[in-house]
Amino acid sequence: MSIPSEVDTAWAFWIDRGGTFTDVVARRPDGVCETRKLLSENPAHYADAATAGIRAVLEAHGETLHSANIQQVRMGTTVATNALLERRGEPTLLAITQGHADALRIGHQTRPRLFDRNIQLPPPLYAEVAEIRERIDADGNISTPLDEAEARRSLQAAYDDGLRSVAIVLLHAYRYPAHELRLARIAKEIGFSQISVSHEVSALIKLVGRGDTTVADAYLSPLLRRYVQGVQKELGNTPLQFMQSNGGLVDAENFRGRDAVLSGPAGGIVGMARTAEIAGLDRVIGFDMGGTSTDVSHYAGEFERRLETEIAGVKLRTPMMDIHTVAAGGGSVCWFDGMRLRVGPQSAGASPGPACYRAGGPMTITDCNVVLGKIQASLFPKAFGSGADQPIDPDASARRLREIRDAILQAGGEDLSEQQLAEGFIRIAVEHMAQAIKQISIQRGHDVRDYCLVSFGGAAGQHACLVAEALGMRKVMIHPFSGVLSACGMGMAQRSNIQQQTLDIPLDANASDVLAQTRSSLEKQAIASLTLSPQAALSAVTHTRIFLRYAGTDSSLAIEPASINEMHAAFEQKHRARFGFIASDKPIEIEMISVEALESSHAAAQPQADGNAASGTAPSASERVNCYLRGELQSVPVHHRKHLQTSSVLIGPAIVSEDNATTLIEPGWHGRLDMQGNLILDRVADERPVAADASAYPIMREIFNTLFMAVAEQMGEALQQTAHSVNIKERLDFSCAVFDAEGALIANAPHIPVHLGSMGDSVRAVIEGRRKENISVRPGDAWMLNSPYNGGTHLPDITVIAPVFDAQQNCFAYVAARGHHADIGGMTPGSMPPQSKRIDEEGICIHDFQLMKAGELCEEQTRDLLASPPWPARNPDKNLADLRAQLAACARGIKELSKLSERYGSDVVCAYMRHSMDNAEASVKRVLQDIKPGHFACVMDNGARIEVTIKPDESQERISIDFHGTSEQQHNNFNAPLSVTRAAVLYVIRTLVEDDIPLNDGCLRPVDLIIPQGCMLNPVAPAAVVAGNVETSQIIVDALYGALDLLAASQGSMNNFTFGNSEHQYYETICGGTGAGPNFDGCSAVHSHMTNSRLTDAEVLESRFPVRVEQFSIRRNSGGSGQFKGGDGVVRKIRFLEPMSAAILSNRRRVAPHGLEGGEPGAIGKNWLEFANGQRRQLDPTVQLELDANNAVMIETPGGGAMKMNRPQ
Repeated sequence: MSIPSEVDTAWAFWIDRGGTFTDVVARRPDGVCETRKLLSENPAHYADAATAGIRAVLEAHGETLHSANIQQVRMGTTVATNALLERRGEPTLLAITQGHADALRIGHQTRPRLFDRNIQLPPPLYAEVAEIRERIDADGNISTPLDEAEARRSLQAAYDDGLRSVAIVLLHAYRYPAHELRLARIAKEIGFSQISVSHEVSALIKLVGRGDTTVADAYLSPLLRRYVQGVQKELGNTPLQFMQSNGGLVDAENFRGRDAVLSGPAGGIVGMARTAEIAGLDRVIGFDMGGTSTDVSHYAGEFERRLETEIAGVKLRTPMMDIHTVAAGGGSVCWFDGMRLRVGPQSAGASPGPACYRAGGPMTITDCNVVLGKIQASLFPKAFGSGADQPIDPDASARRLREIRDAILQAGGEDLSEQQLAEGFIRIAVEHMAQAIKQISIQRGHDVRDYCLVSFGGAAGQHACLVAEALGMRKVMIHPFSGVLSACGMGMAQRSNIQQQTLDIPLDANASDVLAQTRSSLEKQAIASLTLSPQAALSAVTHTRIFLRYAGTDSSLAIEPASINEMHAAFEQKHRARFGFIASDKPIEIEMISVEALESSHAAAQPQADGNAASGTAPSASERVNCYLRGELQSVPVHHRKHLQTSSVLIGPAIVSEDNATTLIEPGWHGRLDMQGNLILDRVADERPVAADASAYPIMREIFNTLFMAVAEQMGEALQQTAHSVNIKERLDFSCAVFDAEGALIANAPHIPVHLGSMGDSVRAVIEGRRKENISVRPGDAWMLNSPYNGGTHLPDITVIAPVFDAQQNCFAYVAARGHHADIGGMTPGSMPPQSKRIDEEGICIHDFQLMKAGELCEEQTRDLLASPPWPARNPDKNLADLRAQLAACARGIKELSKLSERYGSDVVCAYMRHSMDNAEASVKRVLQDIKPGHFACVMDNGARIEVTIKPDESQERISIDFHGTSEQQHNNFNAPLSVTRAAVLYVIRTLVEDDIPLNDGCLRPVDLIIPQGCMLNPVAPAAVVAGNVETSQIIVDALYGALDLLAASQGSMNNFTFGNSEHQYYETICGGTGAGPNFDGCSAVHSHMTNSRLTDAEVLESRFPVRVEQFSIRRNSGGSGQFKGGDGVVRKIRFLEPMSAAILSNRRRVAPHGLEGGEPGAIGKNWLEFANGQRRQLDPTVQLELDANNAVMIETPGGGAMKMNRPQ
């Protein structure tokens, strides 16, 4: 293989140092490329894989590192990624504004896995925290001057403790950096060797994202510097550059932690995009399948970058390539869980590796391909066994598969052949990968049927055709260096630098000068950062993007610079295309400006195959092998890629073998080489029918579970994108789900738990309403409701429900989208009045209203409803905007379920809905075997009592949950509607199953639920319920866990806090401590149980509202004491800069969260009003306030209860 280059008289090396293997592409002085693959860690043979690979290549040609003429070395590395994952970076001090020491640890306050009782949060990167006495407000006002003497003492103390790296993060420093600059000078004077300053690391608003990025930079940069210096020492004066996470190269001395986390994968995106462009392809999907996972990406003419990425629990707010990773690779473990075949997320890794690697490994996707004949032992390297000189062992793969087959038979399952099982596992993996691609394409409005799938990575070639078929794609490209394309990308990249700055100004006539000045300044900074020669700097190229958004939202879109009117029009056009609407009544603002500078010199050293004469005939095969494909054994030709000629046509099925990869051309596909040596696969057959019937095959059960969940997740994505409300778009207070034709919950995306178990009641209410009226549902119909007495929760949560029809116009399913509206009327703005006693005081109660009829929105009737007295909705336009978003989410669900019906038949889809519930039921029955009779009672602050008795039957396959003894319905608003109680029970039952099963109505089939009518958990109208949804639901969960003797009480409140005036309205829930369990501590400062909504970042909050967040910290020692401690609550203090109304709706201010088995209770919460003179007054659990300017509200949330006893697992 040769590469045209400006310099063909010297060596060039492009290296991808991955976690397991290091790939080296070497361009020789004659322009021909060769490759090496080494283990990244092999200390017995070399200290560093990259330089060892260079040496190996040079020595094979009789040269050495010192004698060879090396033009360049370009590298991507996972050194930073691995250090982040393994938490082995430089011990770092975080210097942050006083009152916010725990802001980065608390983050968005959400828990990562919704149904885990033992919540695990990643540990922070910093070793110590220094709180700095200073404060600059959002408008630049210095409310507290920097106390330099105290800051110096704090930094000196950390230095004396041995810390040499410091991350400086002060509020609003992205715009007003004076205090950070002074603090950095002090740190330098003290002697810190690594000083990362937030306004320089990431000059963007959001304290948490910018802070995490700055800490990561301080934590990783010293480690990178040591690695870079080691490589430089080996290479001498050879020019050395590194790939950054944003896809641009940087000189080694400027490579820093914030830019290194996706260094390796970014090279793959560059290689994928550049080789595709050379091949004449302008719209491609990257499909990089390795041993552990698969990375997918989208490219349509420009690189897509994310401004905020979370990796290993760290929120990095810096431009990175937009790469979506799914845990499906060649080494993904294949297993049977008793009902379903499963693939991953576990991986066999490099050791022991797949079963066929002769090291006792588990069954994997690679083994499935071996059993099917897609991977041939004779074509695989002989690198296994004790002497690392034996071929793979197909018999070991077959033995592992027989073990799974026997387990299926023992469970009473279908008698499937080994080949059927192997094909089934691969179908499951393919579906996982296809869904990942949909997330970065179809969910963003891209029709992938017109795209080419660019396949690279060691395992991609065996699955590329199948993944393309699952997405309706008809073309696949496999580059000659597909096995090392990430390394190739290093050679094809350009040196670049990206500078960004937050503006947060209106897009109006006054913005032009600010934009011009900022753009000019950023261009100079970006070009200077390239460290080019003066002559090269003159020819550098810059690309500018202006990020616009509607005021009050977070969803910005990148627009090219133009006149104000042109940018306004371009934004609206792009917003309509992406989100489906424009908000002409909302002002547009400039969030930030981004400038990328690129060196203009020859950038892409473009690999291409040596030209071969076109033959146009099918080449002769080197051999034929047996493969099991599409349910039958077939004789398949094997072709060696290096022997193929340009324009040769390969008729599928066929195997193409090369040094680093194997490609299977599936039946119905043809293969050919283009002029660049790319293997182009074209689908020539029509879409084949999918073989499936209504039987409960373990293969199809898992595939349909994935498909149903994907529908709900796509609905959620559509709702979040198109919603207007901050509650939905940013706090993520919404849920979407799929239901069968009778309203049984089938699948939901992991959104808000209190919504999930209750939405089925809403769907069933609509179905029953049509039956009572003897009215048939029709395509294009949709209904909405929020009535707590007709399947709703509380009035702000409006549910939109729509039927789904098959080709014969039979309704076979329903979809529903629930969202928390900013206001639905009632006594107070926000529709969450603390003192309500009747449901009508909380807002407009919608029992069962037809929102859409035959595809037409019933807008006039809806407006009339929203205007209903005595307390109409305060902004019906916003309600309608969010209702349209919910309809859009339902439309997405209808579209995706209709596709499933077309592909499999609605009878099969319905059958697997039943099988999915059967699966959940069986999973719950298994855990019921360990349930013992139990009884528990929880008392609330208002004296109400929730009492529950749990009793398993003799078979241990059913339990009764009886709430007799619970207080009668209350004259306050702490009544929980029946649907909320049912949701809490479903949540607890689901958490008993410590496995990824779908949350659906099957979970409650083995449960006899007894809730007396007229008690506070099953109230009758017109009882008020607003606190029942957000507060009582938490106590129901605590009572259930108490009766099960499984978990001490968590904070037992959502700590609802609202404030506003005629201009501003805001609502948040605040996290606290969770309860301890058998053998684990509770978790501090995180949302628990029935909610998981996000919190607005402090800098954003202060920029939008006249408030100052003075404190947000962990409330130390508020968790209960015991062998296993309860988690701590938090302290949140907000000062109001102008008069405002506020309300608190909370619990556990008088009755502490209980411990279990002798563990101490958690601390009660406390609500405080602080006056301007510093005096405080303690507030009731529920209270309405009228605040003066400079008043502050401080909320101390409860800790979790402890558990004293240790139990065997």
